[in-house]
Amino acid sequence: MTVNDNRYRALAVLTCIGMFLVLIAGALVTNTDSGRGCGTDWPLCNGKFIPAYTVESLIEYSHRLISGGVGLLVLATFIATLMLYRNEKEPIAYASGAGLFTVLQALLGAAAVIWPTTPAVLALHFGISILAFMFTLLLVIWTWRRKRGTAADKPATAIPRAVFAFSLFILVYTYFVIYLGAYVRHTDSAGGCVGWPLCNGEFVPDLQGATMYVFMHRVAAAVLLVLIGWLALYINRVGKEHPGMRKAMNVTFVLVCCQVLSGALLTVTLRNEDWFVFTSILHNMIVSGLFGILSDIMIRAWKWREGRLQA
Repeated sequence: MTVNDNRYRALAVLTCIGMFLVLIAGALVTNTDSGRGCGTDWPLCNGKFIPAYTVESLIEYSHRLISGGVGLLVLATFIATLMLYRNEKEPIAYASGAGLFTVLQALLGAAAVIWPTTPAVLALHFGISILAFMFTLLLVIWTWRRKRGTAADKPATAIPRAVFAFSLFILVYTYFVIYLGAYVRHTDSAGGCVGWPLCNGEFVPDLQGATMYVFMHRVAAAVLLVLIGWLALYINRVGKEHPGMRKAMNVTFVLVCCQVLSGALLTVTLRNEDWFVFTSILHNMIVSGLFGILSDIMIRAWKWREGRLQA
C-alpha cells in the first residue's frame, strides 16, 4: 500500500460522501417544492450569480453548488484512476460510470429548470443520481478491498451461479421500485393512501389517480422485502464459506426493513410539513445505501461465481 493508494482512497471516499450529499440536497429541493426557486435560469439563479435570499432560491442554488463541487471531485477521481490504475478494469469502470451518470444528472437537471418537464422525467433524474452514487460507493469498496489484498477477498470456493442471477434480478427490480417512489413524489401523490399498512382503511383501495400510484409503490416495496429476505436466507444457507457476502446480505435485509418502516413514517407525517421533509429525506438516504450495497453483492457474485473462481 503506497501513499498514492491512501490519497486515492481518501479522494474516493470524499467523492462518495459528496455524491450522497447531492442526493440529500436533491431530495430537499423536491420535498420543499424549490425546483423553481431560481426560475428558468441555469446556471444563474433568476438572472443573478448570487440569488435573492428566499428559502426556495437558497435551497435550489445550494443544490447546484453542491452538485458542481461534486462534479469536480468526480472528474478528479476519474483522472486519478486513469493515472494510477490504468491497467485495472474494475476501478476504471466505476470511475467512468460515476462520471457518465454525473454528467447525465446535471444535463437532466438543467433541462428540468429551463423547459417544462413531466413527472416521469423528473423521477428519472433521481434514478440517474442514485446510479452515480452507486458507482462512487463501489469505487470506495474497491479501494478498501485493495488495501486488504486480493487474497483476503477471494473466497476459497465458488459462489453458486444462482446468487448472481437472483441478485441481478433484485437489483433491477429495486431500481424499478425506486423510480416508482420518485414518480409518486413528483406527481404529489403521497396523500393517495391515508393510513398504514392499510390504504384508506382498505386492503385493496379504489385504484384511481394518486391512490393507484401509492398503492402500486407499497405493493412493489412489499415484494422487494420478500425477495431480499429470500436472497438473504439463500446466501446464509449456501455461503457458509463467504462471511463477507453473508454480512453484506444481512445488512441489506436490515436496510430494506428500515426502508419499509420509513415509508410508514412518511404516511404518519403527511400532515406535518416539517416532519414530512425529514422523513422523505430519510427514505431516500436508506434506499441509496440499500441499492449501493445490493449492487456490490451482485458484483461479488459475478466475480466469484461457479466457473469463474480462477478468473
